[in-house]
Amino acid sequence: MFGLVILECPTERAEAERRLSTLHAEHSRPLLSYLIGLTNGERPAAEDLLQETMIRAWKSLAAVPAEHENARRWLFTVARNVAIDAIRMRRVRPSETPLLDFTRLLTTADSTEMVLAVDTLRSAIGGLSPAHRAILCELYFRGRTTVETADRLGVPVGTVKSRAHYALHIVRRALLGAA
Repeated sequence: MFGLVILECPTERAEAERRLSTLHAEHSRPLLSYLIGLTNGERPAAEDLLQETMIRAWKSLAAVPAEHENARRWLFTVARNVAIDAIRMRRVRPSETPLLDFTRLLTTADSTEMVLAVDTLRSAIGGLSPAHRAILCELYFRGRTTVETADRLGVPVGTVKSRAHYALHIVRRALLGAA
């Protein structure tokens, strides 16, 4: 019921597809240039925003003005709003914690260092609360996504992300403190 309206009439659908193709052909390059500027030169991010802009145009095709210049203004407004939404989404998410570099641990020749590192890691993980340990287990040992982990443990996705962040922070501090 909500979302993209599927047109019943084949001629209307074909006309809508033609219109969207025309909009993309006429406006995608200037929109992409505009979005590259908004993303500080990050072309992949700008391409994602352009795609989202065109999806929104498809969903609201009846609202896109027929005149070329007005359609361009409409698309640029949508592109700006999409970029603002993306910035807001990044600000809401907690910053990602870089993963620990275990390559040094795995290639070290000194077995004493390896034993100490593994013992420190076990102690650090063992010192976590059961909730934090469960999150790390689901995400890193079982390879589940944050959504799957949230569903499996019955907690919100934001809780999974924050617990993972703090648990990794505690483990990292323990490993760096032992070095």
